[in-house]
Amino acid sequence: MNSSLLKRYLLTGLLIWVPLGITVWVLHLVVGLMDQTLTLLPESFQPYAMFGFNVPGLGVLLTLAVLLGTGVLAANFLGARLFQAGDWVLSRIPLLKIVYTSVKQVSDTLLSSSGQAFSRSVLVPYPHPGLWALGFVTGTPPQGIQDSLSDEGSVVSVYVPTSPSPASGYVIMVPEKLLRPSGMSVDEALKYIVSLGVVAPPEDVSNQLKKSD
Repeated sequence: MNSSLLKRYLLTGLLIWVPLGITVWVLHLVVGLMDQTLTLLPESFQPYAMFGFNVPGLGVLLTLAVLLGTGVLAANFLGARLFQAGDWVLSRIPLLKIVYTSVKQVSDTLLSSSGQAFSRSVLVPYPHPGLWALGFVTGTPPQGIQDSLSDEGSVVSVYVPTSPSPASGYVIMVPEKLLRPSGMSVDEALKYIVSLGVVAPPEDVSNQLKKSD
């Protein structure tokens, strides 16, 4: 077997096992974290005490049950009042309220069925004119920023993520007139960023860059 053929087989094996291994590792990590919720149960109700051995995955069921129960309770009038009271208390505890309100605002935006964190994906001239980066329009800046940039016309807030982890990035204020449509949905743009530009969307967006302002 020559070296080029051996290299080809090794690369093929890596392409199969690397994503599979990472997926299994992530699932194992998530299940392990959820299984930690079992420690909240009384010791007599924990799997080891009842069956004599641990049962991986029971924490997932417990977590789903708690989430479902919380949602059902919050949908009722009495439950909604109870959660509103808890929210009122947490929002008034010094230091804790800063973390709680910030996380709540972000989670409401990302997870709410009526909310949408990213309205559309766009091409933005970043970090300077002549270079283009994928970004996501998140809304409009505060009124004070809009007043400071009033000579630029309509200004929007754009989140420019880093690659391959879109969880970190920069929030920039960009005049609407400088943005160009990416031709990709939000999901397609996220896949393109995570894949380091390897996974191209179905439609070619290079024609967007040929247009002049």
